[in-house]
Formats: sequence, C-alpha cells, structure tokens
Amino acid sequence: QVQLVESGGGLVQAGGSLRLSCAASGLTLSTYDMGWFRQGPGKEREFVAAISRAGTYIYYKDSVRGRFLISRSNAKNTVALQMNSLKPEDTAVYYCAAAQIAGMSSLSDLAVTPYEYWGQGTQVTVSS
Repeated sequence: QVQLVESGGGLVQAGGSLRLSCAASGLTLSTYDMGWFRQGPGKEREFVAAISRAGTYIYYKDSVRGRFLISRSNAKNTVALQMNSLKPEDTAVYYCAAAQIAGMSSLSDLAVTPYEYWGQGTQVTVSS
C-alpha cells in the first residue's frame, strides 16, 4: 500500500521559511518522479515544483522559482520542499505526489502529468 505523508507545515510570518517533507512508503521512490502541489482557500489545486526520479530534472512554478527548492533522497524515501521568502499568497494546503513519467520530452511534463499517488496534505499559513 502506497503512502505519502507530508509534514513540516505551520504558521509563519511573511518573509519566513518552512521546510516541508514527504515520507514515502510502499513504493520504490527511485522509480517515481515526485511533485509538490498546493491548494489555496477558494482556489484550484496547482503545481508548485517537481523533481525527476534521479533528481536530474527540476521544474518550478514561475512564482516560486528562486524562493523554493525541491530535493529528494531516494535512500531515505523522502522528498523535501524548502520554502524561503514566504508570502501570504503561498498560504495553502501543500500536497506531495508521485508519478512515473514515460519518455519525458519537456520539463513541463513534470507539471502536467497526471500524478498517481497523493498525500493528505499539510497546511501552510503565511501571515502578513
């Protein structure tokens, strides 16, 4: 049974930092491309960042590029999202997701592919 469990969310002031972690079990993480998504209040879920299975390719949503950093440890079965210079508009529930992308032709495939497994999410609230 595949499980993705997010942690590290919380309340932080604008300009602050948080580090989210996703612990994976029931799958061989090194065979999955991993992504972070978020859903803000009253908004649809959106792509935030993704990393290919070996960490070779990384893709970010434009509004977080330069502020967020995605990383993974296949040995520890974890994926992390370091979030710096947080803004109130980053407030959302953040989800970790796993996919196996075949024949990636563009970095944007990491954003648009249908992810197979999802975590329950962790709340991030940024106060102004």
